[in-house]
Amino acid sequence: MLLCIDTGNTNTVFSIWNGSEIIATWRTSTEHQRTADQYYVWLSTLMNFQKIEADISEVIISSTVPRVVFNLRVLANRYFDCRPLVVGKPECLLPHMPRVDEGTTVGPDRLVNSAGAFDKYGGDLIVVDFGTATTFDVVAQDGAYVGGVISPGVNASLESLHHAAAALPHVDVTMPQKVIGTNTVACMQSGVFWGYIGLVRETCNRIKDEYGRPMRVIATGGLAPLFNQGHKLFDHFDEFLTIHGLVVIHNYNKDMGN
Repeated sequence: MLLCIDTGNTNTVFSIWNGSEIIATWRTSTEHQRTADQYYVWLSTLMNFQKIEADISEVIISSTVPRVVFNLRVLANRYFDCRPLVVGKPECLLPHMPRVDEGTTVGPDRLVNSAGAFDKYGGDLIVVDFGTATTFDVVAQDGAYVGGVISPGVNASLESLHHAAAALPHVDVTMPQKVIGTNTVACMQSGVFWGYIGLVRETCNRIKDEYGRPMRVIATGGLAPLFNQGHKLFDHFDEFLTIHGLVVIHNYNKDMGN
């Protein structure tokens, strides 16, 4: 079986793929101090608790935090007796090479999302990922990542606002009952919710105008359903798009004999 590890700036997701479907997914906070032994104790405890018997023999990693990759490599070597594929490294082949400015390094999360989206939905896509940053990835007709947009993430924006203005409290991100808030929390929630509705809609519209071809919008990330409430921002929401992309890249490397 395949262990897919998606490490973002805030959270790390572990998923087990049995060859036909995802049989388990767990999430933990991203901490570069965590050792391979700690990862294994955490993972094996959850597997035992859910009575999941998985003979993991292959591992693929996507990480936007370079400092955690070493211990994840050790995890794969020590406990699963394999050399992991690491997206973005030269030995990890991609189904479609990105077409960006020479010398530009494309984040592994964006490569993985592009691969997963193209495999499931075809080309001419905008992939919106609500993570620590809110990213917009443009996937061409042939499946190549050809650029995109990076905006501050929802929670990062709220945290920054709280720190910059001491009188403003922490608030949860939710859809407000009305636009005009009558207290501080409601005002902040309205600003974040409607501000990001506008950000996503306007960014996607401008990408479509510049791209010059009909495009579909695919959303992923935990907050995507919230911003799609009553507003047709996305054509599809795919909770496991990144994990699917890791499976696609892993299978491509196997097919190429890598």
